[in-house]
Amino acid sequence: MNRIVRRLHRLALGLCIAGTASLAMAQGATPTYNVGATATGVPFTFLDVKTNTIQGMMVDTVTAVGKAGGFNVNVQQTVFSALIPSLTARKIDIVSAAMLKTAARQEVVDFSDPVYSYGEGLIVKADDTRAYVSLDELKGEVVGAQVGTVFLDMLNKKGIFKEVRSYDSVADMTRDLSLGRIKAGLGDQPIMAYQIRQNTFPGVKLVDSYKAVNVGDVCLVVRKGDTETMARINKAIASVKADGTLAKIVQKWGI
Repeated sequence: MNRIVRRLHRLALGLCIAGTASLAMAQGATPTYNVGATATGVPFTFLDVKTNTIQGMMVDTVTAVGKAGGFNVNVQQTVFSALIPSLTARKIDIVSAAMLKTAARQEVVDFSDPVYSYGEGLIVKADDTRAYVSLDELKGEVVGAQVGTVFLDMLNKKGIFKEVRSYDSVADMTRDLSLGRIKAGLGDQPIMAYQIRQNTFPGVKLVDSYKAVNVGDVCLVVRKGDTETMARINKAIASVKADGTLAKIVQKWGI
């Protein structure tokens, strides 16, 4: 009987120690969040072919937020139109891309405090000399925008164009534009400006005279109701704003 009691005592002690070790490990472990980012949003997010990794302003931002918030990030390449579906399906935990906060998106996901703000940009062929100020001047023309963006919705809701074409990427849109298949394209102003400066989109130009009407905030995005992650992110965003880290990231990418 004593032998059985001693054996049970050793077993209980072992379970207690194991449980304490597991609890300590759980408490000391740094959580890792899967982050969705696109490969076609230079300078916000893009695929660096040299390292085969996603880089850019929003990658640097979420990494800095993770450091300030005490969590690691695992950035995954995701097509823009699949970012929110991937988030709601729990394939990723955070979206960090050039995604503007909108009322429609807020019905499905939650947005953090802003990290950057900008509006839409209008691009035309390089030899188009008209000083466009608004979309009204393109009435009856064929225009385009990227799938999943607020800009495609803007064009469709306008209802004045001969045709609105949708594209998987800004590169596809600018290719059609340079070939004369569309009259103009609408997209993220900083992204298009940056890539035109880098000579990535030959044969097109950004219209300096155009006045943006849909200025919005770029935020980190989490699943609807994920208050714990949101609180951690917002606290970290406040920290990287206060210490100048975010300003340095924006300056680094020239936006």
